[in-house]
Amino acid sequence: MSGKKKKETYIQSLEGLTRKHSQWRDVIHRLFKNRLAIVGLILVAAVLFATIFANFLTPYDYSTQSFSDRFVYPCLAHPFGTDQYGRDLLARILYGGRVSLIVALIAVVISLVIGAVLGAVAGYFGGIYDTVIMRVIDIIMSIPGLLLAVAISAALGTGLLNTGIAVGLASIPGGARILRSTVMTIRDEQYIEAARAEGAGHAYIIVHHVLPNTIAPLIVDASLKVGMAILTISSLSFVGLGVQEPTPEWGAILSSGRAYIRDFWPLVIFPGLAIMTTLLGFNLLGDGLRDALDPKLKQ
Repeated sequence: MSGKKKKETYIQSLEGLTRKHSQWRDVIHRLFKNRLAIVGLILVAAVLFATIFANFLTPYDYSTQSFSDRFVYPCLAHPFGTDQYGRDLLARILYGGRVSLIVALIAVVISLVIGAVLGAVAGYFGGIYDTVIMRVIDIIMSIPGLLLAVAISAALGTGLLNTGIAVGLASIPGGARILRSTVMTIRDEQYIEAARAEGAGHAYIIVHHVLPNTIAPLIVDASLKVGMAILTISSLSFVGLGVQEPTPEWGAILSSGRAYIRDFWPLVIFPGLAIMTTLLGFNLLGDGLRDALDPKLKQ
């Protein structure tokens, strides 16, 4: 009898894996049918390729100064021109994209991990846990996100890591609310009740049953947060609270060029286009992932 049960369990697990693989195939199929999502994917892929292989795409170092080449307009030697110190602007934007993406990744990881834990605890246990966590989150959400990031950044100080932490902490509430609502819809499902009946602990159920079923909203939240994190990081650097010179970062490049906005347009146009392109790409991809993972939302 025991062998028969093991066989049934094995068959059920195989069927579950087959269903999951089929579901992910459907998601990928729906994603690639969405033209705007494909545009977003191409933009994101182009940005990632350009930043990762920056040293192969430009012969210049982002920090090399040449005062004889100050304020050179776009040309064959310098496709994006040079800045007030004679540094190649294309090199600074490519390497600056690498910095922006790394800091944004730090922020998104912090936001997702802490937000997932808070949302899972509030949604799964409910009661006093839900009340306390959600009231604190409501208070935090009453403060504009950028203002909160500015306050945290001012307290922590400037730098790559501190900027990532500040942006990540400021964006926790949104992810926590999404996870809470998702967990509340699945906490009373039959497989959760079966796990409880078998004596599984709360931590085991949350880690092995609850969180794996929140992957879809987490993916969508992460893809949308990357773009917003880059925008917030650039804003902090622009006002002097984020990444500082001489480290290249899109907001810092914009900040250093604002004094020359009337006399030398490349210093603000090209980093601004880089921010806009990246933000557009991640937003289109995030919307496409949301529609692919939950087609009912699109309808």
